Amino acid sequence: MYDTYVSAFSTRYCSKEMQFLFSAQKKHSTWRKLWVILAESEMELGLNVTSAQVNELRAATDNIDFARAEELERRLRHDVMAHVHAYGEQCPNAAGIIHLGATSCYVTDNADIIIYKEALDLIAEKLASVIRGLRGFALEWKALPTLGFTHFQPAQLTTVGKRAALWLQDFIGDLAEIEYRASNLRPRGAKGTTGTQASFMELFDGDGNKVKALDKLIAEKMGFESSIPVTGQTYSRKIDFEVVSALAGLAQSASKFATDMRLLSHLKELEEPFESKQIGSSAMPYKRNPMRCERICALARYLINDLLNPAMTAATQWLERTLDDSANRRVAMSEAFLCADAILNVLSSVTSGLQVYPKVIEKHVKEELPFMATENIMMSAVKRGGNRQELHERIRVHSVAAGNTVKRDGLPNDLIDRIAADPLFGLTREDILQQMIPEHYTGRAAEQVTEFIENIVDPALQKYSAANVPTTELTV
Repeated sequence: MYDTYVSAFSTRYCSKEMQFLFSAQKKHSTWRKLWVILAESEMELGLNVTSAQVNELRAATDNIDFARAEELERRLRHDVMAHVHAYGEQCPNAAGIIHLGATSCYVTDNADIIIYKEALDLIAEKLASVIRGLRGFALEWKALPTLGFTHFQPAQLTTVGKRAALWLQDFIGDLAEIEYRASNLRPRGAKGTTGTQASFMELFDGDGNKVKALDKLIAEKMGFESSIPVTGQTYSRKIDFEVVSALAGLAQSASKFATDMRLLSHLKELEEPFESKQIGSSAMPYKRNPMRCERICALARYLINDLLNPAMTAATQWLERTLDDSANRRVAMSEAFLCADAILNVLSSVTSGLQVYPKVIEKHVKEELPFMATENIMMSAVKRGGNRQELHERIRVHSVAAGNTVKRDGLPNDLIDRIAADPLFGLTREDILQQMIPEHYTGRAAEQVTEFIENIVDPALQKYSAANVPTTELTV
């Protein structure tokens, strides 16, 4: 393997469960199951297919001779027909009825939908696990005051838990979108070469009701209530775009979270897990680089850009179908899911071990709180008989001077001392310090966290069990 290119998704980032869903074994065993479903349904509707033939096909669904199929494809230059022939060689009694009335997209498109559905369900389980971890974090730190930032400049206070609720809200939206896409997927069904079902009309001697019944029966045997009502040779490639859109939406939220964590790591307020033997830099032994969050951002960038592939494929399909979708989809669709899986694996490891440094957070709050308390200080002075407009101007002057003391001279914020020494305010230093309680400046942040989790997060998590999530350890 060391002299051949191997995808980093396979060697470094992805879970075995997601890799299996996009493996050759999963794909081609699903093709064979679809051929069994087709033959069995045609038999049940009266065509000359026997139960012995169906049973022979069913017995060989997972026993695939890939070497023989590859040999046949080199000769035939057609992957579906290569597998038809390889399957027929294993099932000689049923060889003549495999793929009866079907076009290649009967197996390729239907199998893709089955695999996408299973992959979306796995993504949803993993995302729910991430949400569950952030839920606990938000509740634990819902009341701890911290600097809020706009433009990455200190703004009004918020709380650590409230900020986590912002991350949670994005992920809850992603979960809803992924669930929606999974629940609304429909297979192509049995539609024939250009979607007209003409081949099946021929097989059933013009009996349209039986053709409709075949399409419905096949969809139900695949695990769906119904198939897509109308198709060309393929299902509309907009479906691929919609699926990858949901995954790219998750990537956006993950990148936002990871970017925030990288900023907070710089401030030394929050950190991702850092293992005892972990090396942050080959040259600087003291470094604690946020490498997991950086990896999330890197993978998210790839997935967000991958969305352009199904968008262009959907836009450039000709009439009932053109084959320039095929090679692109083999790469773009599978890697979208693999990338989403990789992001969630790293995301789970980060959110399950977030480190909070309250003393650093408190220090930063104290450094900026005098500026944020100026309105309350002004109101106290007005109550003592001061003029609001004159006080506002004086606070502006003192704030600029205190800011220069901090930024130009590198000294502590002395705004409180400046105001206490100004007779216009009529306030002692002790009077002003009574306004310096951080919890008085976080509004309803703690209550918002509790309400959001009770009303939105917990209902969204009800259908998911932590026991269902495959455990994935980061290998690098």
